[in-house]
Amino acid sequence: MASVDLRDNLLGISWVDSGWVPILNPGNVLDYFSERSNPFYDRTCNNEVVKMQRLTLDHLNQMVGVEYILLHAQEPILYIIRKQQRHPTQVIPLSDYYIIAGVVYQAPDLGSVIGSRVLSAVHGIQSAFDESMSYCRYHPSKGYWWHFKDQEEREKTKPKSKKKEEPSSLFQRQRVDTLLLDLRQKFPPTFYQPKPGEKPIPVEVKKEPEPPAESVKQEEREPAAKTPAPAPPSKAPPEKRARLQ
Repeated sequence: MASVDLRDNLLGISWVDSGWVPILNPGNVLDYFSERSNPFYDRTCNNEVVKMQRLTLDHLNQMVGVEYILLHAQEPILYIIRKQQRHPTQVIPLSDYYIIAGVVYQAPDLGSVIGSRVLSAVHGIQSAFDESMSYCRYHPSKGYWWHFKDQEEREKTKPKSKKKEEPSSLFQRQRVDTLLLDLRQKFPPTFYQPKPGEKPIPVEVKKEPEPPAESVKQEEREPAAKTPAPAPPSKAPPEKRARLQ
């Protein structure tokens, strides 16, 4: 696997030399930027040629190639350095670097800024959809509905109303086997199956012999007949009195 050059992606790194931070000024900031340990500095630039020949920075205007210039300075905390390509007739900016409190960063280009903002927006939208889906509930009998966390807190804090106690039913007061036995006595089975898979056999129910029709008629007539009136109680004969002579 090929090694990745740090110069391919310098937006995520920074560089600082703490020894230079107390003495930074517009006159030596380019010397600070040209340190060998600085990954943002290009050793093939015209600044390195001027430094080796001990020339002034004014000679950069007469040279062709890559160079670094101090674009803006706000002492003592902010310095902006630009990397540019100088041609005989024009200068093309390549990248900008800013130094804040001695720490060097590369300024992102417009495409990187737009890409980062779009990625952040998409991530926020995706997170919002994921969170909204976590509140969605579904049940075959109810359908879809929303269930939020604050709703649970409201239900917990809401005083619970006491339910009225309903009277128990006969089924609750008696055992199931008692009810089944009672139903069996009231409605006896008309069929029974000797073994599983065999044909059910009807149960012979013994019926009591019905009384003959004549006796039934006679019993019906007897209550209709008039009963004789009871005889009055018999009185004792009057006693005979003796006649007076």
